[in-house]
Amino acid sequence: MDAKQPRTSILMLPWLAYGHVSPFLELAKKLSLRKFHVYFCSTPINLKQVRDSLGNQNVYSIELVELHLPIFPQLPPHYHTTKDLPPHLMDTLKTAFDGAKPAFGEIVRTLKPNLVIYDFLQPWAPEEADYQKIKSVLFLTCGAAFSAFLTFYSFNSISEYPFQAFNFPAIERQKILQFMHGTANGIKNNERFLTCIAKSSKMVLIKTLADIEAEHIDFLSGLVGKEMVPTGPLVHEPENNENDRVVMDWLNKKDPSSVVYASFGSEYFLSKEEMEEIACGLELSKVSFIWVVRFHGDSQGKFSIYEALPEGFLMRVGDRGMVLDGWAPQAKILGHSSSGGFVSHCGWSSTLEGMINGVPIIAMPMHLDQPLNAKLVLELGVGMEVQRVNEKIKRDELARVIKEVVKQEEGKEVRRKARELSQ
Repeated sequence: MDAKQPRTSILMLPWLAYGHVSPFLELAKKLSLRKFHVYFCSTPINLKQVRDSLGNQNVYSIELVELHLPIFPQLPPHYHTTKDLPPHLMDTLKTAFDGAKPAFGEIVRTLKPNLVIYDFLQPWAPEEADYQKIKSVLFLTCGAAFSAFLTFYSFNSISEYPFQAFNFPAIERQKILQFMHGTANGIKNNERFLTCIAKSSKMVLIKTLADIEAEHIDFLSGLVGKEMVPTGPLVHEPENNENDRVVMDWLNKKDPSSVVYASFGSEYFLSKEEMEEIACGLELSKVSFIWVVRFHGDSQGKFSIYEALPEGFLMRVGDRGMVLDGWAPQAKILGHSSSGGFVSHCGWSSTLEGMINGVPIIAMPMHLDQPLNAKLVLELGVGMEVQRVNEKIKRDELARVIKEVVKQEEGKEVRRKARELSQ
């Protein structure tokens, strides 16, 4: 660090998922603009995306630091991220991340930061900081409701979460409990989570707003005995990218609030049955759409997007629909005046992004915190949920909700509340 750089430095270590790396990076930008020097630490494959995102933005005092995981035969370096990771390798990735503790300790010793900001699955990060007499703070990238839910269930054996608005079917609770008790490297996820909270110095940063989660922030603070500091939404700002022109030109031709954008995040991969029901639902809705379809690493290259979709689907929808393989400029799409609905898995970042842009959310939660985030969307009145039948997505129900939210009189109140919350 040269003499012109600020003296106070922060070392940031997110979990290896894009939904965590992105808000950590947005927080790093804001801290940098407040005269902190940020060391942003992750695996080379994740830092490549961070580097591309930062581009030539010299305004930020952010220095990228590579963390090398131990190599496992089944986990080559391009799988040192959850993006495109085959689901059966998730526990292996957590084990490899744990194995990077010595490398992280050496980074801390070399850089000597004033503070470490870490994520919820690596209790060894604050332990290493504490060993080297450096303060550390947990940054939760999920919402306060889900964080409180996890903490409450970890502390209590009783079955009912205290906020009635967030009681949801037992089968959904069971999915979260399965995640909490999931084990990698001999450590349960809820043990990782609770240790990370316990090790945080006096306070915990959390990606949310008091405007939408005040009661849950207060409840969580009382549970853990630490101050909860909301960071705001930390949504990624749209970038200028020439590759986005085709999508934006297509949107420019559509009427205001007439298009639905469908995306299910970077870590959930639709089954063939789910893909068919969603395709048919979009077709039946008669609403214009952009749909992002993704495949995990084991599937890539085995078949094209055309083979994955129902036969004749793309020909039937014609210019009414656009299907994108793997990635889309989500921030730009949701911020466009033509966007009138967001068919979403309700990942926390996507949920906040929809709210910020005033786009009604058509909730289709898949796993983890998503059912709870969907309930928050309903409680705030800024979206509607696509109900499943025996856990299955049904095309007719998806088409019905899309039409109601985007076009029909019944969705007028949802559209109004989405605009109000955005403002």
